[in-house]
Amino acid sequence: MKNFLLPLGALVITTCHVSAESNQVERPNVLFIYADDIGYGDLSCYETSAVKTPNVEALASEGIRFTNVHCGAATSTPSRYGLLTGECPWRKRGTGIAAGDAAMIITPDRYTLADMFKEAGYKTGVVGKWHLGLGNKTGKQDWNGIVKPNPEDIGFDYSYIMAATADRTPCIFMENGKGVGLDPNDPVYVSYTENFPGEPTGKDNPELLRIHPSHGHDQSIVNGISRIGYMKGGKSALWRDEDIADSITAHAIRFIERASKEEEPFFLYLATNDIHVPRVPNERFIGKSGLGPRGDALLSFDWTVGEVMKTLRHLNLDENTIVILSSDNGAVIDDGYKDQAVELLGDHKPTGVYRGGKYSSYEGGTRVPCILRWKGKVQSGVSEALMSQLDWFASFASMCGVNVPEGAAPDSENHLDAWMDAKQNGRDYVVVQNVNNNLSITDGTWKYIPAANGPAISKQTNTELGNRPNNHQLYYLISDPGEKNNVYKDNKEKAEQLRAKLISEIERGAHYKGLKELKVNQ
Repeated sequence: MKNFLLPLGALVITTCHVSAESNQVERPNVLFIYADDIGYGDLSCYETSAVKTPNVEALASEGIRFTNVHCGAATSTPSRYGLLTGECPWRKRGTGIAAGDAAMIITPDRYTLADMFKEAGYKTGVVGKWHLGLGNKTGKQDWNGIVKPNPEDIGFDYSYIMAATADRTPCIFMENGKGVGLDPNDPVYVSYTENFPGEPTGKDNPELLRIHPSHGHDQSIVNGISRIGYMKGGKSALWRDEDIADSITAHAIRFIERASKEEEPFFLYLATNDIHVPRVPNERFIGKSGLGPRGDALLSFDWTVGEVMKTLRHLNLDENTIVILSSDNGAVIDDGYKDQAVELLGDHKPTGVYRGGKYSSYEGGTRVPCILRWKGKVQSGVSEALMSQLDWFASFASMCGVNVPEGAAPDSENHLDAWMDAKQNGRDYVVVQNVNNNLSITDGTWKYIPAANGPAISKQTNTELGNRPNNHQLYYLISDPGEKNNVYKDNKEKAEQLRAKLISEIERGAHYKGLKELKVNQ
């Protein structure tokens, strides 16, 4: 076993989940379907969507639909970091939105969720969007060789991932650390500092674009779409945006099929890309939603869910697989491309009744859809329990009978009973962060957002971020889920209680000292 570097001030998880009948630790397959940028109201089972997602509806009808689950942060990279480490991303510097050429943020000496499942005897895999960096030094990766470290070095037996994200170079898939389909006679080169001579960009060559940027995203052009970052070469390996979902789904299915053939329990982290910009769904979905490319991408996501579930049924794994579906952050409409997402929104409510969205301190930033299905073991229902995605680590460690090393998963709590039973209570409170690294806290009834520096609104995405330098905010979520009425002045005692919990949580363990906005002595 490797020697793991663990954070200070962490908790120890020792609880086991044992079958009373057999006295054996249960080891069902575990499938995480982690959507990108899908908001609380984007899926039709949450009753505010104008887009029908029947495969997700079927999943919800056979499992628990959670109404108060939160991701770790209102943006992609930190949420994924929290999920895989069980640590609040604000405790570690460098967990913000990762550049396309970022070094791997989770280092090999860190004990991860994948390590835990591997220790429990699982075949482990990650397929889809990664966005946690690769290699050991930013900007120094050899994309034409085997880039290390990669997911294999943090517990995954298999990986088929996007090298960065859909809107960032390099626009290639990586399989077990190596670029897929690269021709040695046409190597790929990547830069985030300057363009390569003679290579067109969206800024200088808009006539070459089929989708134009609304802000940023005006550098190297791939498939008629300009991206963030520069690249040249690697033409045989470039993905076609319309085929990204198909490729991710096919490789997820192959992983499940291999694990089934080897008769090993599997843990698959299936991170879809569909709703993230640029939104270019496959031709078979175009025009089917009535909401433009973003709505069509929701149909594409639903198709992926259906294909994976069909595979489980075909392989007779349907009843022995826990399926969890959730999202990395709230919804965003215009996130960098002119795709008519705003103009065609209509009555669709991507964040449901909640304020804000991706990047925001408000509920729309981190309250996300979440469904857990374990056919025959978990009764269907709706849970209003306050839950955090960080708790999957400790909860599944408990189920698998794994004693997590001291210091690992410092912010993960074992709430296996609440994940498996809609009638059980969850967390006492959840701490989350927005894009400006400002924190907020909720106990499920009240929501407290400390006064903090930063812009009130993201002008690029038109999202309320929740930053108010001179004003504390307190909302009573029971009667005001949309956080419209700030009741701080009339409920200062409650605000101070939540503030004290927040400060205690910060000081409980290691934390990035950049959290200067929250003045503990204020």
